[in-house]
Amino acid sequence: MSRLQLALNVNDIDAAVEFYSTLFDTEPAKRRPGYANFAVANPPLKLVLFENPEATGTLNHLGVERESMEEVEEQANRLEAAGLTLDTEGDVVCCYARQDKHWVTGPDGQRWENYVVLADAGADLEGKRTGDLATDGQGAEESEFVEAGDGGCCGGEGNTSTAEGGQLTVGPVNRAGACCASQQLSSASHRSSSCNGPAS
Repeated sequence: MSRLQLALNVNDIDAAVEFYSTLFDTEPAKRRPGYANFAVANPPLKLVLFENPEATGTLNHLGVERESMEEVEEQANRLEAAGLTLDTEGDVVCCYARQDKHWVTGPDGQRWENYVVLADAGADLEGKRTGDLATDGQGAEESEFVEAGDGGCCGGEGNTSTAEGGQLTVGPVNRAGACCASQQLSSASHRSSSCNGPAS
């Protein structure tokens, strides 16, 4: 079953996780530093939270999580046939997951993604908070973060993370978001250098 995705920028990830866990009566499906997502069964919803104090209370992006690549391709074909311009991203790492996706921008600038999750990424960060990374000595070698162009992960200026001097720093800057942790893949050719949506 496909489900709508709502991605929000929040001030305090811990407070937001507590609130949305209560609101939807479900625990996060994934919890990483500055990031959480919920797979809400009723109503069917993928709720994604980005810790981004400078953009608190704003929409990060919208999307539809699909069950298969075939569904993503069907939607891409349908949208292109209708005359919409798509920005396609194949095998990217975004929101702590390998994904295939495409983006389309609405008439008022809202960006929507159709995507399928291919595999998990950054599993070594599960349950950790941003502050934990500086204290446990985890640097870029253990969990790499991908630098991207302008904009944050998933098409918005979201929470961002970079490894500097073996320490991980997090803040809202124009680089890939913390959700864009690259998976330790065997081949560098499989790594994504961009997980932000289309430039607007």
